[in-house]
Amino acid sequence: MTKREPETADELLNAVGPAFGKLRRSSLLEVEDPISEKDLSRTLVLRIVLEAEQEDTGEVTVGGVGKHLGVDPSVASRMVSDCIAAGYLVRAASQQDGRRTVLHLSAEGRELMTRFGRHQRQAYEYITEDWPERERLELARLMLKYVASQDSLAQRAKDANR
Repeated sequence: MTKREPETADELLNAVGPAFGKLRRSSLLEVEDPISEKDLSRTLVLRIVLEAEQEDTGEVTVGGVGKHLGVDPSVASRMVSDCIAAGYLVRAASQQDGRRTVLHLSAEGRELMTRFGRHQRQAYEYITEDWPERERLELARLMLKYVASQDSLAQRAKDANR
């Protein structure tokens, strides 16, 4: 069964949200060296910690993970505990406030995120293998632009409230 293509701008824009929802749900087991479903969900937490380390945006706490993911503190705590039990995260004392506990990727966590990055690229190339190269690169460029705009929303909100 083939779905018909959205014909109007309104139909196209209404289809974007559900399409984004499907992106995370498909793990593409056909891709070489697949990531387990359990580790796939762990990468949500690990990505937050990795980006904070790479961008030097400060220390990441369990509360920060919860806020970033938009989940209840108890859910964030369980997710982080699972990553620690799997050996992907370690807890450490904050260098800014010794009373706080912060999160860091372990060597195993870094290796998983490296493997996950390769998996994501292989999945993208697998899905778009019959696309013209120009379209593959254009979608990649537009996705990065979309994410950058999403990341800048907090700053835009602050600027609007001044």
